[in-house]
Amino acid sequence: MPTWAWFVTVFLVLYFLKALTLLYQYERAVVFTLGRFSYVLEPGLRLVWPIFQAMRRVDMRIKTADVPRQEIITRDNIPVLANTVVYFRVMRPEDAIIKIEDYIFAVRQYTQAALRDVVGNSELDFVLTEREKIGNAISQMVEAETGDWGVDIESIKIQEIELPAEMKRAMAKQAEAERERRAVIIASEGELSASVNLQQAAENLSKSPGALHLRTLQTIRDIAADPSEKIVLFLPAEATEVARQFLSRG
Repeated sequence: MPTWAWFVTVFLVLYFLKALTLLYQYERAVVFTLGRFSYVLEPGLRLVWPIFQAMRRVDMRIKTADVPRQEIITRDNIPVLANTVVYFRVMRPEDAIIKIEDYIFAVRQYTQAALRDVVGNSELDFVLTEREKIGNAISQMVEAETGDWGVDIESIKIQEIELPAEMKRAMAKQAEAERERRAVIIASEGELSASVNLQQAAENLSKSPGALHLRTLQTIRDIAADPSEKIVLFLPAEATEVARQFLSRG
């Protein structure tokens, strides 16, 4: 075989080996032929011809992007520090490569802007108590834009909302005042219930003089249990004899 034939054979073998490309199950490849988009390669062992073709790999798995903490002024003019995390995935690899330069960076920046818009148009109480609703509102805003990029927003979660120190102290005082108010209400309700029971007991005892005397004697007996105390009581004449008999039995 001539020498030039060996060179051609070796070149073709190396060229073919260079053209072999392995794509994993979670990958897709956007192929360009002479600079123009041709097709998207599916997972497996594929051929991409060097010199004439080039490809860009795209990871199809769900990605996580942290949005840095930023200061936002709420609608009631209270500054808060908030940071979020966005979960997204590529649905159309060709759009993610052709229509946007860096879709990960773009998703992060657009989420940051949407966070400012949603929190800035909400009051502090809503921001603190309705994080899920705020996250959903941000997701809708971001997804409306990123849908053209071939990117689907799975969810956006607000990780942390930090308040100024003076606002924390004010909220702590408010919570303490609320606890004291509830304690006073509970105590007053207990006193009211006790007064009602005492009133009913007094009415029942007043209907039976004997029961009233018996209750009086029981109180005297309880007090007289301590010999170190001296107690002087003025009893009705009709109760004196009953008291003497009751104490003699004791």
